[in-house]
Amino acid sequence: MSALPRPRDLAPPLAETVVEDFIRDGAHLFDQPVDPRACADLLARIRATRDFGASLFLTEEAFDADPQYTGVNPRPGRNLLEGLEDHLAFVEQDPQIVAGVTALLGPDYETLNKKVVCGVPAGSVPEWLKQRILGNPVNNLGAYVRPQYRDVTYFYGIDFHQDLIDYKAREADFLTLYIYLHPVTRADAPLYLLEGSHALGGSVFPHNLTRIGDRDWLYVNAEHGEVVARQKILTGDTGFAAMWHACTLHGTQPDAADHERISLRYLIARKGAGPSGMDEVNAKLRGPLSMVSTRADLAADGSAAIKSNTVLKA
Repeated sequence: MSALPRPRDLAPPLAETVVEDFIRDGAHLFDQPVDPRACADLLARIRATRDFGASLFLTEEAFDADPQYTGVNPRPGRNLLEGLEDHLAFVEQDPQIVAGVTALLGPDYETLNKKVVCGVPAGSVPEWLKQRILGNPVNNLGAYVRPQYRDVTYFYGIDFHQDLIDYKAREADFLTLYIYLHPVTRADAPLYLLEGSHALGGSVFPHNLTRIGDRDWLYVNAEHGEVVARQKILTGDTGFAAMWHACTLHGTQPDAADHERISLRYLIARKGAGPSGMDEVNAKLRGPLSMVSTRADLAADGSAAIKSNTVLKA
């Protein structure tokens, strides 16, 4: 009679897998999607609130009359998801999501931010705006969107960055959870994620990256060293779910499809003081867990001060 498999030969539980994936890759891709029907229902409710076409945007004259580059993202009191809380349980109570987040942050975690993110297709961006943002590293279109629609974040591509970028002096004790509400192909502005890039800790945006082959990038973080990071393109069906470390580099190219790409983004942080899987992950990092300055691409008024976009070469 053959011997039964020993415990270490069996597939590890989700919690162990998630922590191992974060240590190695700085990310975990869930095996199963969240409820596709609930995704479709939420997507229909989101799309019913507006036309995701050219009517989203201010005219060039209106923008130039009062340009505002800051304070244009969703915020408390101006966030589309605040009116859709009753329709988010399919994410927030999904067993694998809860188990995965708990493995990293412990059972007492909190949501720092959640919002709808829209990749705007080329056909919806006015020509005058395309000319202005050409080559910008971060094409967050909130500044150009009509004020009543700023309860969603709109992108037309964004260079490789860390989500630590928005949290000066905060330790990387949080993760990003991302959900696709419809199928996302190579044409739909999928996330490009650099596996293993988190190993060098936090660094100032824009980052020092050099393409070295079809899928690899050489990433250098000053005195903290360098690492070869493998590019992973996150395409997936309705309900695709992934989460990554605050120091993991990721970005998107402009949406090349004829329709918008609508997703959910959560930032989730540890709330309790006890040990967690994230402690194991962060103990392996070779660079800083927090930074006083996180970006060097903006002018004093919040507008783009440089023209550089590495993800366009991906």
